[in-house]
Parts: sequence; C-alpha cells; structure tokens
Amino acid sequence: MATTKKDYYETLGVSRDAGDGDLKKAFRRQALKYHPDKNPDDKSAEGRFKEINEAYAVLSNSEKRRAYDTFGHAGVGAGTQGFGGGGFDFGSGGVNDVFGDIFEDFFGGGGTTRTRRRATRGTDLRYDLEIPFDEAFF
Repeated sequence: MATTKKDYYETLGVSRDAGDGDLKKAFRRQALKYHPDKNPDDKSAEGRFKEINEAYAVLSNSEKRRAYDTFGHAGVGAGTQGFGGGGFDFGSGGVNDVFGDIFEDFFGGGGTTRTRRRATRGTDLRYDLEIPFDEAFF
C-alpha cells in the first residue's frame, strides 16, 4: 500500500518561489517546534520532524529541488540521484550542516558549527612548503 507524501513546500510552510533564506528560517522554526527532545514520547511529532528534515534536504539542494519541481516526489525518490533507497543524502556538509543550526539555536553553540564549516573550506588546495628536518621535528 503506497503512502502519499505531503508537498515539501507545504511541509515547510513556504511558497514555491521561496529563497534559501526563507527555506532555512522555515526549517528552523518547524524543526525546533517538532524536535524529539522537545516532544518526548510523541510519535506524531517525531514523524513530522522526519518529514521536515526530508523536505529541507531536498529543497535546500538546488539539483534535488529542480528535480522535485519537475517530477515531484518521483524525481527525488529511490533509484534517482539524491535519495538512494529512500535514505537521506545530506550532501558534502553531512549531518552537521543540516542540524548544526538547530543545535546552535537549541543549545547556544556560539558559532562552533560555523567555525567547522570555515575550516573545511579550501581543503582541495595544496601548498608545498620545505622546512629543515630539525624544525619539523621540534
């Protein structure tokens, strides 16, 4: 029996022409409201939280959003680029990228997530530096 999924834009409460900033604000607002830590033992809140995460994972990625806008849920479903087998693909930022802002707001992270993101920027750069052995040793 197939289940019908709710429209991702409707899930986040944004219009189809919403920008990245609007998506992020809506995601944060919804995620904080339905987070399992704020709603212990509430299975419906947990399910809603998963829906919100799935919607944001698709709409915040430009390729997935384009596929979703064109083909609907079939464009981001199993067997297509993005959600292989129904699992989440959070992109190169990983889970920290998606949840970092929530936990920063939730626990007052003080920007540690942003520092981590800046540290990974430019990891594909290479610089050859020659120093004497004794300087490298000490």
